[in-house]
Amino acid sequence: MSVQKSALLGLFGVSLLWGCNYVMSAFLLRAFSPIFLSFARISMTSLFLIAVALKMKGLRRPTKHEWLLLAGVGIFGTLFNQIFYFTGLHQSTASNAALIIAMSPVATTILERIFLKVPMTLAKMAGTVCCLAGVFIIVAFAGQSLGITMGDLYLLFAMLGLSISLLFIRGLTNSMSSYAVTIFSTILGSVLMAPAAIGEDLFSHIQISHSLLAWILMGIAGIVAQGMAGFWWNRGVAVVGAGTASMFMNIPPFIALIVGHYVLGDAIHTTQIIGGILVLFGVFIANQSSFGAGNRKLNMNKSAVES
Repeated sequence: MSVQKSALLGLFGVSLLWGCNYVMSAFLLRAFSPIFLSFARISMTSLFLIAVALKMKGLRRPTKHEWLLLAGVGIFGTLFNQIFYFTGLHQSTASNAALIIAMSPVATTILERIFLKVPMTLAKMAGTVCCLAGVFIIVAFAGQSLGITMGDLYLLFAMLGLSISLLFIRGLTNSMSSYAVTIFSTILGSVLMAPAAIGEDLFSHIQISHSLLAWILMGIAGIVAQGMAGFWWNRGVAVVGAGTASMFMNIPPFIALIVGHYVLGDAIHTTQIIGGILVLFGVFIANQSSFGAGNRKLNMNKSAVES
């Protein structure tokens, strides 16, 4: 199998894994309270990444400026995102979570325009409108009737936290590898999650499962779906380009919709399908320039190899 085909197969496998991960997280919320589940899972991911870092022995200590940016990634991308994600998922469905989080690239485009003054093309504007319409349908028409649930609002906050963290990551990629950013920000995020887990124990009801199966599934979610999958994804991006890889992000929401229906018994509503199609179509339109750049990069790499 060629390197390109192997990378594409890996990206497809990761997209399937991430789609199932939404459902697995929803299932685990039946055994664990939201914040404890978030803290325990991210801690498992951090331990895995620390082991990888020790084996690779290739990480340098970040500068003060990089630490500030990493703190932003940890606060918004892990602390806020994880708390709102699991709290929202506890009150919503895996399919809604996947469809709302899928809007993150477009939300990041809007934030870049507001805070970084990055020009917004006509395609990005059209994609943004399409995504907003899709999310409105998903959130406002919960089930078959008009009504906004708190779970979906929490998921929106989780998506915004993730989008804000991407702005900090953009500032880090000029001096740090995505591999280093992932390791440092995840570990820092797990440290920040500890007080939140203690707070849940003090001011709310903390639930910890004694089921071995539940802990095994949590380990799979934290180490495989969140840790190893990240490295597989980065490898795919490096081989085929970011634009081509981004197209695989359209798969997880519908995997979550189907698997959630058969595993958790979640109903599939027409509004979810319509809203999901609008969101993913909007992401596709907004990322057309990236897709083209990714393909051009791949073609250049092919020409260099052939020559």
